[in-house]
Amino acid sequence: QVQLDESGGGTAQPGGSLRLFCAASSATGFSLDDYAVGWFRQAPGTEREGISCISTSEGETHYSDSVKGRFTISKATTVENTVILQMDNLMPEDTGIYYCGAGILFTTLESMCVHPTGAMDFWGKGTPVTVSS
Repeated sequence: QVQLDESGGGTAQPGGSLRLFCAASSATGFSLDDYAVGWFRQAPGTEREGISCISTSEGETHYSDSVKGRFTISKATTVENTVILQMDNLMPEDTGIYYCGAGILFTTLESMCVHPTGAMDFWGKGTPVTVSS
């Protein structure tokens, strides 16, 4: 069992920045390098949307069109088993609950990111992001 803990959410003004962290842990030895890890956003009344995913073992990233060029996903270099989502040039439509998900990479990263149901095995509880002036 893998536990995912998100942090870093909060409130920002349009054009501002936030940085989200997804820290993974397990009672047994494991490495995030074996998993595809992604950030998924859910706004009120909408379905959960895959916005960015990473496979550190493959050196591959995926971004939705809505965040491409503004968000950057990466593996933390100073802390083990942590994925970071750097969000710049935030817009009001970025508002929502951000969930971290992880699943064993069994198909393309893009497919797992766009269709996370059944692909991601573990989920965090989410962290809220509000972009408002």
